[in-house]
Amino acid sequence: MRDERINTLAKTLLNHSLQMKAGQKVLINASIAAKPLVKELVKETYALGAYPYVNLIDEEVQRELMMGFKREQLEAQTKWDLYRVKDIDAYIAIVGQENDAELAEVPSAQHQLRGETFKPYQRVLVSERQWVLLNYPTRGFAQKAKMSFEKFTDYLLDVCNVDYKAMAEAQQPLKELMEKTDKVRIVSPGTDLSFSIKGIPAIACAGENNIPDGEVFTAPVKDSVNGKITYNTPCPYHGTTFNNVSLTFKDGKIVEATADNDVDKLNAIFDTDEGSRFVGEFAIGVNPMIQHPMGDILFDEKICGSIHFTPGEAYEDADNGNKSAVHWDMVLIQRPEYGGGELYFDDVLIRKDGLFVLPELEGLNPDNLK
Repeated sequence: MRDERINTLAKTLLNHSLQMKAGQKVLINASIAAKPLVKELVKETYALGAYPYVNLIDEEVQRELMMGFKREQLEAQTKWDLYRVKDIDAYIAIVGQENDAELAEVPSAQHQLRGETFKPYQRVLVSERQWVLLNYPTRGFAQKAKMSFEKFTDYLLDVCNVDYKAMAEAQQPLKELMEKTDKVRIVSPGTDLSFSIKGIPAIACAGENNIPDGEVFTAPVKDSVNGKITYNTPCPYHGTTFNNVSLTFKDGKIVEATADNDVDKLNAIFDTDEGSRFVGEFAIGVNPMIQHPMGDILFDEKICGSIHFTPGEAYEDADNGNKSAVHWDMVLIQRPEYGGGELYFDDVLIRKDGLFVLPELEGLNPDNLK
């Protein structure tokens, strides 16, 4: 039976996220599991007078390819992909993961090689094209979220179809405050971290590049981070999930990294390159429909009452100069049921236990966004 919410989502992606116009070309890169959404996107793209192009991906085939990747092979692929992406106007990436651990056995060196080689393609895609990324409900995602497939499908489609226009309006005072702020301090159980965001743009995100969405991000001044942060959500990376990750910083650099599991593998990730022990993003999550972690960063980084603090590459539109093949979003929730916490800008408390306390920011609290 056709689910009208999938059609609504397709229209949101094309009209709100990408603002497609007649005559434009959109490339849809999607997991095979996402065919119902892909079909709606094709239909709605044609209705706009635009042109859809589709590439379907099988994750088991992708694993076999990654196991044998060679630099020459990837350079050729990047050349072909660059030619194609320069001839489109917009890009939709739909992930429909059936098995979270499908790539767990791919050596980290292969992940690194792919990340390094594809950078020119990703740079053009992210910086020069309209793009949006989202997940499609699968049994694999439902299992990660500890929900039945039916319940997760309802959850995902409801979360993805929130009022992003209202969210964008409510985010503006936070964006403006962040761009006036020098010092940030984060305090929670196992966390007391300080850094500067002075002079770095803040970017409000309300459905333009991610669905679901709901964050305002910037980056710390690269060498300004000092103290310790302990993340109270799972931290997945290339098929391995790390729990209770704790990072200690000195003058911007991670000098100690611990977790409940795979500590050697954790530190190997941070030794990927020169930039992987520095931080490229600081963001505040505000999506009122996303309350709890499910081990999927596209959702977890938007959790209301959360922050994420990201080792690795900085985004070009909030650039602190850090370059890396790594960009690892890690999430700390500060609501009372997760231990609470405070967020300070220039020694002024702006959020306590996940709720904004400044009058101009109260529009971002869940009761006002739902």
